[in-house]
Amino acid sequence: MKTLVIGTGGREHALALALSRDPQVTEVHAAPGNPGIADVATLHPVDPLDGDAVAALATSLQVDLVVVGPEGPLVAGVADAVRAAGIACFGPSREAAQIEGSKAFAKQVMAAAEVPTALAHVCETPQQVVDALDAFGPPYVVKDDALAAGKGVVVTDDRQAAIDHAAGCDRVVIEEFLDGPEVSLFAITDGETVLPLQPAQDFKRALDGDDGPNTGGMGAYTPLPWAPDDLVAEVSRRVLVPTVEEMARRGTPFQGLLYAGLALTSRGVRVIEFNARFGDPETQSILSMLRTPLSALLHGAATGTLGEVGLPQWDRASSVTVVVASEGYPESPVTGDEITGVDAANALDGVDVIHAGTAVVDGRLVTAGGRVLSVTAVGADLAEARERAYAGVDRIAIRGGRHRTDIARTAAEDAARA
Repeated sequence: MKTLVIGTGGREHALALALSRDPQVTEVHAAPGNPGIADVATLHPVDPLDGDAVAALATSLQVDLVVVGPEGPLVAGVADAVRAAGIACFGPSREAAQIEGSKAFAKQVMAAAEVPTALAHVCETPQQVVDALDAFGPPYVVKDDALAAGKGVVVTDDRQAAIDHAAGCDRVVIEEFLDGPEVSLFAITDGETVLPLQPAQDFKRALDGDDGPNTGGMGAYTPLPWAPDDLVAEVSRRVLVPTVEEMARRGTPFQGLLYAGLALTSRGVRVIEFNARFGDPETQSILSMLRTPLSALLHGAATGTLGEVGLPQWDRASSVTVVVASEGYPESPVTGDEITGVDAANALDGVDVIHAGTAVVDGRLVTAGGRVLSVTAVGADLAEARERAYAGVDRIAIRGGRHRTDIARTAAEDAARA
């Protein structure tokens, strides 16, 4: 099978890496890719938001499967253009991708499907914002209705900060605060069959102890030794399957990756948000544990034959991912700083260094974004996976670079005590 991965980030590097290790895959291409993806795929300088250009590239390469990674191209309709060219594509249509592209649309779908989620108000005027904030009280949860690269959500006790964030958005969704730990659960679907993947937990705050501003994600781990045994079954029954059925009922069947961000509250599971693609950095850890060939799952979803693939199989191990970010991230990331030590980190047992915001300038690997690299490690348990991941991080040097030191620490310590 020939594959083409669309995108430039860590998620796309993780997908390309998994496909390159898939015995069913003969060629991996990427557009436009990044320096890390270049080690496992052939890169092509195509605008990932240009559906016609992506379809033309896929046609010229005679690929069997296109995998659209980021939300931007999905909301722009790139998957539609590829399918119109007669090529199998993993990723929802433009209309179906609105489940991520609009928080208000997602709330409508959840209401129709009777999916448990937070109470919310959709606000378009300053007075509506003030009224909604006063109705819910602190902590205030304010979400940009549109795509915001993982940084459109503010959770704060500061009422003025909530108002200021809302003022910078065209439309916002203001929600009740959900207590309890958060979980990411991905499901691959062809619009009928729904196959949940292994749950993971990510860390959104920039600093240790879940402090600092919201980010696109500073680390992740899987599996979750503390999660209820029936979590996947319950979320499949109450959230994933009803949502896929509701999307089909609306005439916008969802084919691709449905990401449910969950809160395990004192009142039960609640959906925080839906995404229409693999999450970053959870994907890095999840794919490192997957033993079912990734191409079989993605191609099955793209061609409506997912029911023939069977449930995904997993390693009996653990995976931890730690993100290394540039100086100033997330407010004002510094770019252009040299990166060293990647090869040394990659040489460690069980470690993969995944590129996100990198570039090659004058033969040097340099920072080109906020989240620069993610170091993913597999170990026999969370403690060993953490040790290996942080050993990899220690070998990487970026002037002013930052990372959290507590990714999966509590879970590893609790698991060790148990």
